[in-house]
Amino acid sequence: MTGAQQAAFQAGSGITPATMLTAVASMVLVLAFVWVIWVAIGTFRAWQEGQATVFDLTWSTLRASIVLMVLGFYLR
Repeated sequence: MTGAQQAAFQAGSGITPATMLTAVASMVLVLAFVWVIWVAIGTFRAWQEGQATVFDLTWSTLRASIVLMVLGFYLR
């Protein structure tokens, strides 16, 4: 953004573009954390009921965590 665009954005919204970017990135990461927890708990419940093996539990949680790490890398 140019200086004039940043000034117009700040005048219209009351916050800086960097603050808005931080807020949006934080919300995305919180939603991703909730998703990873949902995947882990869902797979754990399936494992408790005998519908999944320990390997399935470990693998699904690991895949979700890898997605979270990649997302965190791009949002930093």
